[in-house]
Amino acid sequence: MASDVLEMMQVLDIGSALVVGHSMGGRVAMVFSLAYPSMVDGMISIDMAPKEYPRGHDDIFEALERVDLHVESRKEAESVLAETIHDFGTRQFLMKNLSRKEGGEGFEWKMNLPVIKENYEDILTPIVSEVSYDGPALFIRGGRSSYILDEDLTMIRHFFPFAGVVTVEDAGHWVHADQPEATLTAISSFAEGL
Repeated sequence: MASDVLEMMQVLDIGSALVVGHSMGGRVAMVFSLAYPSMVDGMISIDMAPKEYPRGHDDIFEALERVDLHVESRKEAESVLAETIHDFGTRQFLMKNLSRKEGGEGFEWKMNLPVIKENYEDILTPIVSEVSYDGPALFIRGGRSSYILDEDLTMIRHFFPFAGVVTVEDAGHWVHADQPEATLTAISSFAEGL
């Protein structure tokens, strides 16, 4: 996925950028920063560390696959998700990936669900790199999330020696959904310092 970001930036003639990602996107931001540091003005990973993570999304894959994409409405699709995914914020995040097909006949997932599911184990592996990213970096974590723990800071600073860490209180893993203003403030403050 980091090479996809590289290709997109080349096609759009973007020489460098502040790279921001949440969860799996945070992993992409980290890998991209380590692989292409000259193209990164700064890196922000939201609630994701470079460590290995245990499986934990099988219920989400199952729920997404149970949605009949020929439903009449988004509400029907969400009701199927609600049978398995009880957290409203998680369902809303997933529903952002559902869009009506061109022509209006049924729905489709914007994400490539089969590819994500097939490569899920690879997404969970720890980041491996012989180099560090010596530019500005920020890790934003949710105060109620266990994705970035204090014991992860050593590994974070191994790869990102100049990384800062901001904890957004009253936020779980979906930091930007739980506390959008606090998350935006952290991102803006970091960007202003670049």
